[in-house]
Amino acid sequence: MDLLYQSTLLTYFLLAPITLVVLLFISAPYGRHRREGWGPVVPVKTGWLIMEIPTIVVFGVVYLSGTHRMSLASLVLAGLWYHHYVYRTFLYPKRLETGDKTMPLLIGLIAFVVQSMNAALQAWWLAELGSYPASWLLDPRFVIGAVVFVLGMRINRQSDNILLALREPGSQEYKIPRGGMFRYVSAPNYFGEILEWIGWAVATWSLPGLAFALYTIANLLPRALTNHRWYREKFPNYPPERTALIPFLL
Repeated sequence: MDLLYQSTLLTYFLLAPITLVVLLFISAPYGRHRREGWGPVVPVKTGWLIMEIPTIVVFGVVYLSGTHRMSLASLVLAGLWYHHYVYRTFLYPKRLETGDKTMPLLIGLIAFVVQSMNAALQAWWLAELGSYPASWLLDPRFVIGAVVFVLGMRINRQSDNILLALREPGSQEYKIPRGGMFRYVSAPNYFGEILEWIGWAVATWSLPGLAFALYTIANLLPRALTNHRWYREKFPNYPPERTALIPFLL
């Protein structure tokens, strides 16, 4: 098991730079960047479920297999994980106005594999390899990490709400989002999610947490840059002071 875990962790670390380089040159073909030539397609909400379901199922199965599964600190950390992913997997997609939009099945399957790998790593660390006494909940690393996680979640969900409110029922029209962190960046939803998993890395103080934070940056940074260019090309009046992802910097 240790060899499998270490091999999986190393693979996940290596995925971050590979993902970053690939996505800087090839935008993932879903959402506003959907295009033909990526094989069979599925409805967007089906693809979303395929992508995210490992975070619920795989994480739960692996976590419940660990000897520390009833540790208070591990349960609190698992609670943070599920607080994010129950929303992301089940609640958020219900609010999307996708109409008859589709996405490549291939994208969903790739995400399924990566999410399964990550969910297993995080859960096995929390419930088996890591050791979190109850006093960990008062440790500065947990407190700082949890605060950053919650702040990122707040930014992420506020940004989702702004984007979802832009469209009237049945409309597929894109508009310039305004308010919240959109005053500063084009992709505050991604900025918020990156903050969440940086917070997770600090709160868990673990290599799997660090690997997840790095992979999240590698995955979302290119997407934010692509979306920023798309906004500027589509809307001549797009606010020139906005940066792509990090306020005032990038």
